[in-house]
Amino acid sequence: MARQVLQGIPVSTGVALGKAFFLNRGRSRNIPRHNIPDRDVSSEIQRVEQAFAQALAELEDIQLRVPAELLEHARIIDSHIMMLQDPKLLESSKDYIQRMHLNAEWGLEKAVADIEAVFHSIEDSYIRERIQDVRLVAGRVQQHLLGESGNNLHSITTRIILLAHDLSPADTVELEVGKIMAFATVTGGKTSHTGILARAMQIPAIVGVADLEETIRDGEVIIIDGLQGRIIIDPDEEELAGFTDLKYQFEQYQAGINRSSHLPAETIDGYRVKVFANIELLEEVSSVLGNGGEGVGLYRTEYSYLNRVKLPDEEQLLEEYQDLASIMFPGKVVLRTLDVGADKFMHHFGGLDEANPALGLRGVRFCLHHADLFRVQLRAILRASLHENISLMFPMVSGLGELRQIKAVFNSVQMELKKQGLKYNPEMPVGMMIELPSAMITADILATEVDFFSIGTNDLIQYSLGIDRTNSYVSYLYQPLHPALVRMIKYVVDAGHRAGIEVSICGEMAADPYCIPVLMGMHVDCLSMNPQAMPVIKHIVRQATMEECKTLLKEVLASKTVGRNNKLVKDSIFRRHPNELMFYSSLLDEGY
Repeated sequence: MARQVLQGIPVSTGVALGKAFFLNRGRSRNIPRHNIPDRDVSSEIQRVEQAFAQALAELEDIQLRVPAELLEHARIIDSHIMMLQDPKLLESSKDYIQRMHLNAEWGLEKAVADIEAVFHSIEDSYIRERIQDVRLVAGRVQQHLLGESGNNLHSITTRIILLAHDLSPADTVELEVGKIMAFATVTGGKTSHTGILARAMQIPAIVGVADLEETIRDGEVIIIDGLQGRIIIDPDEEELAGFTDLKYQFEQYQAGINRSSHLPAETIDGYRVKVFANIELLEEVSSVLGNGGEGVGLYRTEYSYLNRVKLPDEEQLLEEYQDLASIMFPGKVVLRTLDVGADKFMHHFGGLDEANPALGLRGVRFCLHHADLFRVQLRAILRASLHENISLMFPMVSGLGELRQIKAVFNSVQMELKKQGLKYNPEMPVGMMIELPSAMITADILATEVDFFSIGTNDLIQYSLGIDRTNSYVSYLYQPLHPALVRMIKYVVDAGHRAGIEVSICGEMAADPYCIPVLMGMHVDCLSMNPQAMPVIKHIVRQATMEECKTLLKEVLASKTVGRNNKLVKDSIFRRHPNELMFYSSLLDEGY
């Protein structure tokens, strides 16, 4: 039996067996904290300025050495360079040194803590996890302040499983890709860069593993189970044999569905559904294309605002949107306007005293409140629309009045561009997300005002059932197949189709194998999901028939309880798709 089993978050599927290698284990991160006399203030300020300059020069040098196989991930390093070039973090550090007489290391820590306080209040996990970028950048500066050497990747001579407290984008540049079998880190969440990199490299990865550094010895044989998010330490012969067999089965299955991932998602009896991706970073596009994605159904534009202290200007946003549209062309790209709350921009606009930010100034409400910020983004999106594969989508619209307010701003921006002689595509499709019960109930009215609907099932479920799925006391109530939710979604799909517009699903239900037959039975037009889920979901669709899906939907609609619905769909899926559930159920149930 294994010496121990550690649990983490699976972010890239697969199984790996090998020896553990720690990146920089034992590197000191005990930040010295002391007050300095007046006479040392200027020298400490010089130290922190020099450390920022050294970190910047180091990243710029690394940027020039990005290997071809990781080239598309260099944009993360670009964002880290921008953070170092932005004066706000440095100035905040210097202010603490000057005002509170702190040593340089402590001043930097305090400046980072201020930013962390803002990010910790963010409800959206995708955005909240971006604080990791700030920590990585600050960590590189601290490394120079503390006089620490670089990483120890040069000592890798054989194929290993790479373990680390964290793995920065810059660290990955020095990886010899052929020698890395899997990743595991202490920090990180579902959207961490470690997961993005691992999925691009098609190797297993687990993040958020507590006690990783304290429990595993360098050179110890371990198993990375990227299907269930486990690390098996010092497995016995029976466990090694079992996981070796599982690894072979998974790789054979994966190779099979990958070979067919570029085929359309079309049922046996000829019904075709589009399969798009939800992404937030340009470097994820390679995964979209590699996994057979037909387009980007949801591009979360928030990251462009939250990976820097200074807000991006119109030209920076334009370049980003043009790059995305160009790479994906002719595939469709749906840009969702800022879906953030006031809590995310406190350092720009000042904090608000909101008892419940989730029900406060967020989404389009925030954009309408800060119209100048909104107009800058709309100008960039409109100018990028000349690529003709761009669509625009508004989040968290509560009803017709709010939608018309947004469209009035949008129309005003169009007129402004026209007067300035700046070109845009006047036929760019404009849609909205259905994620509030009020929008769902009035879907028939809203459908006459937009070109498409995208149902954000994550928020729709939470707002409709009155639960926070991150709250351990009530997370069990987060049930996508609740009779009320199934009826709501069908009502929106039917309302959209009656008005002649497309309806897509862009929440986690789109990547849930249990929900696919039910959604197919409703005749949804598009499923948008994490890129890694696309091959298996397309495979499920190709094995189904619309007749079966419609029959299952009819049974689900007639059911009175969520328990009955779960049994109906699970029986159907187990009967039709046993392999998908064996290899993917834990990962897909987590939203991938």
